[in-house]
Amino acid sequence: MHHEVFPAAQDGPSSGHAAASTGAAASPIRPGVSAAAGAVCPAVPARAAKPAEPEQPFPSLAITATGVSALGPFAETQASFMQPDPETVADLDKLLADKNMGVVAHFYMDAELQGTLSALSWPHVTIADSLAMGDAAVTMAKGGAKSIACLGVDFMSESVKATLDASGFADVPVYRLSEKEIGCSLAGAAEKLEYEAWLRKAAKTPNSLHVVYINTSLITKAKSHSIVPTISCTSSNVVNTILTAFAQVPDLTVWYGPDTYMGANLESMLTTLGQMPDERIRALHPAHNQQTIRALLPRFQYFKQGNCIVHHMFGDAVVERVRSSYGDSYHTAHLEVPGEMFEMAMGAANAGRGVVGSTSDILNFIKGKSATARPGDPLQIVLGTESGMITSIVRGVQAALRARGDGGAGVTVEIVFPVADEAMTATGEAEMGVVPGVTGGEGCSTAGGCATCPYMKMNDLDALMDLVRSAECSSAVPEGLRKFLPQARAFVQGGVDKTRLGVVPILHMRSLMKDKALSGELIADIRARNA
Repeated sequence: MHHEVFPAAQDGPSSGHAAASTGAAASPIRPGVSAAAGAVCPAVPARAAKPAEPEQPFPSLAITATGVSALGPFAETQASFMQPDPETVADLDKLLADKNMGVVAHFYMDAELQGTLSALSWPHVTIADSLAMGDAAVTMAKGGAKSIACLGVDFMSESVKATLDASGFADVPVYRLSEKEIGCSLAGAAEKLEYEAWLRKAAKTPNSLHVVYINTSLITKAKSHSIVPTISCTSSNVVNTILTAFAQVPDLTVWYGPDTYMGANLESMLTTLGQMPDERIRALHPAHNQQTIRALLPRFQYFKQGNCIVHHMFGDAVVERVRSSYGDSYHTAHLEVPGEMFEMAMGAANAGRGVVGSTSDILNFIKGKSATARPGDPLQIVLGTESGMITSIVRGVQAALRARGDGGAGVTVEIVFPVADEAMTATGEAEMGVVPGVTGGEGCSTAGGCATCPYMKMNDLDALMDLVRSAECSSAVPEGLRKFLPQARAFVQGGVDKTRLGVVPILHMRSLMKDKALSGELIADIRARNA
């Protein structure tokens, strides 16, 4: 079970937003002066200022127990895939069964793909976060799946394959949906020289522990662990990982990376935590109090040069618009989003009106609020993360509503996408007319809001259908699909391939999750290295 980092109170206010009017008329040219080089021209009467147009609400989806309705073109696009084509679903179901192929997909797949996957009856299909994808693949292999399609970015397929190999299923191939590189701006930041230099600085500090985000490559984890003791983390367990490590190694210095936003948010969260009463702190971690939290703050370091291009799209303009028009709504934010959006959501969470945490935390929060919402009262939730998880949200909300004693009658859950107007791009395609993001580049806008990861969207339904058709019904890899296997890369040190070191930080994390404590092996490594 995932736990909210700053859980909301059970009873919050009814949500809704008032229309807001913003904008100002452009400064008029002074009478007698033209726009060109101050040239003199006859004075003209000043025009009356054009009234500011009412600001349009962000796009949203209104979810009930029996259906979904949309507001705005992007939301309409998302809603259009909630009911996938039955013929396509039947075709994919048969193909997967014929080829005995499992599918693991990340939450951030596009809505069309998620909608279709959610409608399949084939049992070997899972939509999850990056860590759970590997576990799901192992379960599928144990259930007889002969191959796995991994719908995500390259480090995910790499991780899924490593998990299968470590679990005794090295013969089960893992396929990507593109023969091209499916990159990740965040994972890429950890493979730059700046990150290695930062780690070497950490290695010069006695009793250092590198806490590396799971969304990085095996190469990153292997190289990191060769420099400084390293443990992986997810956005769900990062707070517990850090607090547990500080509790077990009192003179520890923690180095978190590569996500700059998450690092800054963690520092902000720890600072806020240090101002709370001891009983509130102990509820989060029993080994800590106000004194210990304040004492550890100077020994928490984070990498300053890495971020996810999607979460980077949350900027001041969007935050101000959310604050002014959606102040009474519930707010959610992923740990990776920039500080402005995170701080607003954390304030809402502390007031019982939201949650900050992982994708799973956000999903569980929304489902929980749906289960307890009063009929007739508006329930409006601002989605402060990648919009690709909307399919999982719709399914989860509808299941929660239907499970109620009243069947969810009279309850509507509105999910708001905080997308900047300038971050909306026309695709020219009838099926996907508008998506969040700007034209060109990586779909990034510092003034934008929640968006769609351009790398994740290299996975689409047509590519999946083509892959399954081309696959064997056994674990044999056809020659034409070899380019779709995880890209073979190695971390070589002193002429020795040490790529398998990349699994060690993950094993340390799994040990912590199982035993609720750092392993003796990891603590000994921290104490012995660079002592």
